[in-house]
Amino acid sequence: MIKQFTTLCLLLICVSRAGAQATYPDNNLPGATPQIFARGILTDGLANRDFTISPKGDEIFFTVQHLRFASFILRVAKVNGVWGKPEMAPFSGIYADLEATFSADGNTIFFVSNRPLKGDRPKDYDIWKVSRGADGKWGEPANLGPTVNTDKNEYYPSVAKNGNLYFTVEAPYGKGGEDIVVCKKTTGGYAAPESLPEAINSKTGEFNAFVDPDEQFIIFGAESRPGRVGSGDLYMSKKNNTGNWQPARQLPVPVNSTGLDYCPYVTADKKYLIFTSNRLRKEWDSDKAVTYDEMKSLITEPGNGLDDIYWVKFNPDW
Repeated sequence: MIKQFTTLCLLLICVSRAGAQATYPDNNLPGATPQIFARGILTDGLANRDFTISPKGDEIFFTVQHLRFASFILRVAKVNGVWGKPEMAPFSGIYADLEATFSADGNTIFFVSNRPLKGDRPKDYDIWKVSRGADGKWGEPANLGPTVNTDKNEYYPSVAKNGNLYFTVEAPYGKGGEDIVVCKKTTGGYAAPESLPEAINSKTGEFNAFVDPDEQFIIFGAESRPGRVGSGDLYMSKKNNTGNWQPARQLPVPVNSTGLDYCPYVTADKKYLIFTSNRLRKEWDSDKAVTYDEMKSLITEPGNGLDDIYWVKFNPDW
């Protein structure tokens, strides 16, 4: 009887763990059609973009922008199982900051900023990092240095489990326009950037790549490719059995839209793709006269043509 009881307890524990899943500030889980993510919290009609969540599932960082004049990283925390409201990230609020992403252990955030190295005059966009102290608080940001950063802009860091850093460059070693590169992690820091192969980069420009933590797939934005749906579409490339990147495939409609779709992020359980889009609400296509209240809703709420955060069920066979 004791043996049977022990076996039953172990079974219940396993079932409980198997059923455990990350929770988000949005209980309306998506299917195959993208939908607004966390309406009124992360997506509220302002220009909200990019997304990252801590490995523990208790911190979210995203960006809010105002045209080209301001860009801030916001933080949403889960305390005692309840998600709070957005607040300014402790390392943001002065300069133009955007595109935060967690390291695999959750103790470091990589992000983009135009903050100065010296003095108070902003510079071009570089990749920075900030680490969590023993007290659990975020410390002072540090620039990743000249191996990673140049006198041109670097954007959208994404970090693999082994520390390899993928990001977007405007540097001369690219294959045209903006391209995606990787700086491999070494014992001394980072190796020089390597441009990803033609299976991913092209002459027209690629940007804002999310790399699978195990480096088995990569999702990125691209523009001006044949068969494009919008002003920027999402594509995915996978590695084959020999570790080589295969030619990227365009994600299907309705993931891609006639707008700009970019800033991809796949949740750790690989259940959801979270991304940014400036697609318009279907009400904009109506030929009927609108009331004042309807007009105000169209202009000020999500789907107004500014950046919004969407999510959709991730399909590894895209």
